[in-house]
Amino acid sequence: MTTSRIIFLSSCLPIILALPSRWKATFNFVTGGIQAALQHALDASNGQDVRLGGGVSTIRQYLSAGLIDEMHLGIAPVLLGSGEHLLGGLDVPKLGYRVCEHEPTPDVTHIVIKKTA
Repeated sequence: MTTSRIIFLSSCLPIILALPSRWKATFNFVTGGIQAALQHALDASNGQDVRLGGGVSTIRQYLSAGLIDEMHLGIAPVLLGSGEHLLGGLDVPKLGYRVCEHEPTPDVTHIVIKKTA
């Protein structure tokens, strides 16, 4: 079975992609913005769920646009130093998101956020 991967690029920088031959995947590179990348992914999904993977900037763009239906966060008590803030400056409830699941464990706290509006 071949898996389709949609890769959203915020710039047209050259990319080198080296994968083991046993990985059966088709990669589609989209530079037309998050809406175009999402539409491409939905078209390729055959009605199945589409999963978003990316860095903080990519996820923030999709959250701000209200394009994420559900997000699972695993929060571990580890100090990493500096970096991008996933939710900093975003009014997530105002964007229509609510916490619908919360499961603390000794090693990680799992939170599921769903779009309600």
